Amino acid sequence: MKKLLLILLITGQMIMAATIEYIQTNGLKVPVIIEEDKRLPLVTMQFIFKNGGTITDTTKAGLAKFSARIMSEGTKKLGSSAFAESLESKAIHISSSTGKETFVMELASLKEEFSEGLKKFASLLKDPNFSDEAMSKVKSTTMGSLSAKANDFDYVASNELKAVLFKGTPLANPASGTLESVKSIELDDVKAFIKEHLVSSRLIVVIGGDVDIQVAKSEIEKIINAMPKGKEAQQHHYDVAKKASESVLKKDTQQAYVYFGSPYNIKYDSKDYYKARVATFILGTGGFGSRLMEEIRVKKGLAYSAYARVSASKSSNFMTGYLQTKLDSLDEAKKTVKEVIAEFVKNGVTQEELDQTKKFLLGSEPLRVETMGQRLNRTFMEYYNGQELGHSIKELELVKELKLKDLNEYIKSHKEILEMSFAIVTK
Repeated sequence: MKKLLLILLITGQMIMAATIEYIQTNGLKVPVIIEEDKRLPLVTMQFIFKNGGTITDTTKAGLAKFSARIMSEGTKKLGSSAFAESLESKAIHISSSTGKETFVMELASLKEEFSEGLKKFASLLKDPNFSDEAMSKVKSTTMGSLSAKANDFDYVASNELKAVLFKGTPLANPASGTLESVKSIELDDVKAFIKEHLVSSRLIVVIGGDVDIQVAKSEIEKIINAMPKGKEAQQHHYDVAKKASESVLKKDTQQAYVYFGSPYNIKYDSKDYYKARVATFILGTGGFGSRLMEEIRVKKGLAYSAYARVSASKSSNFMTGYLQTKLDSLDEAKKTVKEVIAEFVKNGVTQEELDQTKKFLLGSEPLRVETMGQRLNRTFMEYYNGQELGHSIKELELVKELKLKDLNEYIKSHKEILEMSFAIVTK
């Protein structure tokens, strides 16, 4: 805690550390993550629903995001325009979005308008704009966006890699769906999704800013009491396809887009996650100076940039990377990726690489807690992942003390990342 306080002092951001309280109602114990920050008269609040993200799109790809867009269309009573005007006149912002595993509704306002914002928020939950007009508008804008992305070959290659890595699972679907799947979404699908997923039994509340917490909790409890209780849902986990494969899509392009991925045997709550973070930074997350960037751009001039990163969550864990290269350099670039990662796994990293990574990760920490949103998100992720508050600071201590021998043993134990699948868009 002293180290956390020191970091906040360095950044000039004296605030109260995040805490977790609970609202006990209707037989539930709803967690409320709180961070008071009274420097500005602003308040932000999120209702985060577990198991409500795009991973739930088991029948119609894009349904979760489509439903979030409907929830951003105001109430049925006022309609989209009138509801938006009623918010704008009070400088209140309400929006909905989805992650891979969560559905998020957010409220932001001036301190003096927070009570009014909560009323608007409650009315939206009670009376979403389930109308043909809202459906037509969202369907039109979504399909227009998807049509435009057909020539965004990074988007195309990225989605194709997910289809290769997670074939036969919801994670293989594009998060926004396809033209066909979005066209097939009906109003009853959205109603069923909201009814199942926006329930108090799956709720985590996050609130921060210049707010009277006890008054806010009392108002939030009223909103929760008016919500359906629903049922908890089991979080599914999907493994990367065991057999590596390659998919090549031919498009009218002047560049080759190379996306690659592999299994990574680490859980989101692993005690060794900090080692994966350091290792992947050196391999490909760190930009200039990373292995992939040095070999592919600096030494061989095959691409402007090349990256690799690890994703570890409750629903999946894997490594991915990407680069763009000239059409006639495609084979060499792909070969170089394989060689760099093979060398990395075989021989590990150097002391200099480890020292430079430590300096960056430790030195840039204040930038990762600059805003209230960043701090709230970090605290939420610690709670969501079952970690104690302040886990991120303790993880930095582990990074600081990490020995080269231990890191290289860890790297060499993860040979599964050599089983790379590729999704390539080329001419």
